[in-house]
Amino acid sequence: MTVVMLISGSTRAASTNSAALRTASAVAPEGVETVWYEGLADLPAFNPDDDGTAQPSVVALREQLSRADAVLFCTPEYAGTLPGSLKNLLDWTVGAGDLYHKPVAWITVAAAGRGDGATATLRSVLGYVGADIDPDACRRLPVLREDVGPDGLIADVEFRSGAVAVLRGLAGYARSATS
Repeated sequence: MTVVMLISGSTRAASTNSAALRTASAVAPEGVETVWYEGLADLPAFNPDDDGTAQPSVVALREQLSRADAVLFCTPEYAGTLPGSLKNLLDWTVGAGDLYHKPVAWITVAAAGRGDGATATLRSVLGYVGADIDPDACRRLPVLREDVGPDGLIADVEFRSGAVAVLRGLAGYARSATS
């Protein structure tokens, strides 16, 4: 079983990014277990002086990352880059090397021509923290707000098959990285 941690870069309750990851979890292929990260809004602002302290939300993040075989991100773009809350999460991983050599990928739900600043920044920061980006699992799977059902999931067959392919690919990449 490959454990894939899901991290949404959005703190919005009705986020299409979070809906994309919830849907990916719902359609996860056999052999893939997904674990949702819920503490984005709870992380304190990163301060290098506090990096060695046992702040509960940071400890919880690090514990989840250590149990995950891979991480799948989905993030909106704010002001041409990553939301500050997701960048803050990534800053907390620098000192302890939580993402070092960890297989990662992302789904971009923005329409073509949008979200590229967030994707570029995510790629840059993940490279800086030493994450092992699986380029084949990184996909653009556009989602419109009206594509999200009342259950918070995306019913679109094309999106669902794309999400399965991303999870299957990332899980395979993670397994090959440990062999």
